[in-house]
Amino acid sequence: MPEARRTDVVLLLVALVWGSSYLTAKSAAEAAPVLVVLFLRYLLSALAGIPLVFAATSRPRPRWTREEIRLGVILGVSQAAVLVLEMYGVAHTSAANAGLLISLTLVITPLLDRTGHGRLPPRFFLAAGLCVLAVGLLTSGHGLDAPGIGDLLILAAAVVRAAHVALVGRLTTGRALRPLQLTAVQTSVGSMLFLAPAAADLRVLEGAGAATWLQLAYLALFCSLFAFLAQTWAVQRSSASRASLLLGTEPVWAVAVGLALGGEHLTVSTAFGALLMVTGTYWGQVIERSHRTRKEGNALCPTTTHTAV
Repeated sequence: MPEARRTDVVLLLVALVWGSSYLTAKSAAEAAPVLVVLFLRYLLSALAGIPLVFAATSRPRPRWTREEIRLGVILGVSQAAVLVLEMYGVAHTSAANAGLLISLTLVITPLLDRTGHGRLPPRFFLAAGLCVLAVGLLTSGHGLDAPGIGDLLILAAAVVRAAHVALVGRLTTGRALRPLQLTAVQTSVGSMLFLAPAAADLRVLEGAGAATWLQLAYLALFCSLFAFLAQTWAVQRSSASRASLLLGTEPVWAVAVGLALGGEHLTVSTAFGALLMVTGTYWGQVIERSHRTRKEGNALCPTTTHTAV
């Protein structure tokens, strides 16, 4: 499989896992406060990721370099900011508003991305706009409510998520950084950030059943450890703009999981929205890929100016 296709597949798997996280997180949040869920999600991820670092790193190579720790702390803080804004935002707004506003990440990311070989052509933004329209259709079954505090939190989450994706690309591209080490640092940072706020409510877990712990384990191992690791690995080999478009298929997977496991019903608008999302994502991929290839070709073959003698 070509490198570009392999990267696309990994990003789509991340989108699938994150799409499935909505149903899981909703169930977990019914059994424990939001901050407790976030703390345990990070803690379990760190407890799984740190031993992997020790197992995968042989001496004399260091377990972590100073640069990996420094950048992991930065990315850990930005990722934690995204998750806390999303969780509280969804709790105070409708799914329709949340889905529509968070999709603005697709438009914001290219504006912040500085690793994608210059300004993207206008057609890219048309593709991103098509994805925004698709999310609106996917969530239109519940209607749009009046803007409120939850909408503002989701809008802030969209901006921070776009900044995080762009930051991953900007800080990791061209550097000898190991995704596993970066991910372990990010999850450790998240654990420390949410420990104090969640400490007072941790006792509610005494009555938690096996289903709740399985949900927390899924959020930690797949939606955090695997997803953060895969996202960092893929962005290093692609661009933040392209990664954002592929990760933008997340609502499609959320609908699929809801239909298969959540007992939801497919409407005409959600089916058409899913079709538009796939179309917009693929179109944006083609535009971004051809733009990047053309820029790389121009860099390899610069135009020379001939002076008459």
